[in-house]
This record gives sequence, structure tokens and C-alpha cells, in this order.
Amino acid sequence: MVARAHRSIEPLHNHVYFAPETDEHLAAVGLRPGRMAYFAGRSAAMGAVGPGVVTATFYNFSPGLVARHIPRAWTLAGPEQVVAARLDAARASLTRLLGGPEATGSADVAELAELLREACAVLRPEGRPLYAGHAGLPWPEEPVLRLWHGATLLREYRGDGHLAALLHRGVSGLEALITHTSTGRGFTEAVAKKSRGWSDEEWAAASGALTERGLLADGALTAAGSQLRDDVEADTDALSVSPWQHLGPERTARVVELGRGLSGRVVAAGAYPAGVFAARG
Repeated sequence: MVARAHRSIEPLHNHVYFAPETDEHLAAVGLRPGRMAYFAGRSAAMGAVGPGVVTATFYNFSPGLVARHIPRAWTLAGPEQVVAARLDAARASLTRLLGGPEATGSADVAELAELLREACAVLRPEGRPLYAGHAGLPWPEEPVLRLWHGATLLREYRGDGHLAALLHRGVSGLEALITHTSTGRGFTEAVAKKSRGWSDEEWAAASGALTERGLLADGALTAAGSQLRDDVEADTDALSVSPWQHLGPERTARVVELGRGLSGRVVAAGAYPAGVFAARG
């Protein structure tokens, strides 16, 4: 149920990374579209952090790529401006993808927003830096932004736990990207390299190290590699169970029902460009 609940609401948050509204609103406050808008937009809740903090908390990006945009971004727009612009972008993108103001003002949006807020009530910040940064922001008044904020908190809380699981299993950021890509459930290899800033040589070296560990063979996960990914996901679920335990089975099932319906509309409206994600295995 933990993974199902997460998947049901994930598009309600992560569509912003592909939405044109994000670049538009963040460019309007001075940021460069693309990678700079992404790094600054996602990290702004933590303040004007340096490239090391962004690399550490985002985990699978090349440090060199991060350093090309952070801290330069903070000389162009302050974190508070970026946070506000990102909220505006989320409102605009969800309004477009869900079908207009009537849809974002619907009873389903309001109900799911309140369920997510209740789920977040038991979350704690220890060891969860990206979650903690976002948890320090006020809850928006508008239901659609409450929905997005709640989905963001739960996503970053789970993500921080996921990094702990990867560290526990001895998987670096690049190795995490390669092994996830190899499952057929993430980015295509070409998109993963380009978007995360890794060269062919760096990718090949890390793949060689994974092969030596018996986790890859001819570019595909071995049985041991698949088990490692399963173990990481199980650890991630265990570290992300508290909000759903707090809601209980009935309300969590309602989150899944509402989340799937709204997320399905977001996806069907073209939230994700073709060719970015591999077909699921």
C-alpha cells in the first residue's frame, strides 16, 4: 500500500519538472530556463544553498552540472522569489492539465488536499533535508496548491528515505541512476545521461564497477542486481510508511482512488513528453 499510495500522487507533484509553466514563471523572476530553473526551484525551500548541498540532496546528478547553475542562480533570484514562482507554476500547470479552474476547484481536489495534509501531520524532519526545507513553508490556502504542496512534502520525504536506503546498500548516485534505468522503469539511458549530466565515459566506468560487483552483465541487471533494487525499494517503503499508517487503510485507499483519478488526467493531458521514460518492464 505504501508504494501504491506514492505512485498514485507522484504525477501531481513531478509533472512540474516537465511543464512549460515552470520555465516561464521561474524565468520571469530571473532564472535561466532548464537546468538552472530545476535546481533552484527544487532547492529554494532550503535557502540559498551551495552546489554541494544540491548535489547531496538530489543525489544522482553530476556535481559538475550542478556547479554550472548553483550558486549562480541565487545572484539572479532569491530563494523566496523562486518558491513563490514555483507555486505559481504549479497552479498554472495543474489548472491546464486538469482541465481548467472548475477542475482545480473540484471536491476531489479539495478532499485529496486535506487527506494529504493529514498524512503529513506525523512526518518528522530528522535526516530528511529536502522534506524539512519544504515542510518549513506555509501551507497554501488554495485547494489545488494545498494538493501540490502535500504531494511535494510526501514525495521529498520518501525521496530522502530513498537516499538513505541507497547509502545503506552502498549505491552511489550514478550507480543508482544506472541500476534504475536498467529496470526499464525510469528514464531511457540517453535521457538519463543528458538530464543528469554524465558523460559516456563516466557512465561506462560506473557500469564497469557494477559489473565487477556482479550487479550488471552486458548492461542488464543480474539476479543480484534485481535483488538489490528490490531491497532498496523495500527499505524505502519501510522508511515511508508513517503517513499511511497514520491515515489508516480506508483513508489511504481513498488517497489512492482520488490520486489515480487526478494523476490519470494529468498524464492523459500530456504532462510528460514522449521518449523520456522507458517502457515499463
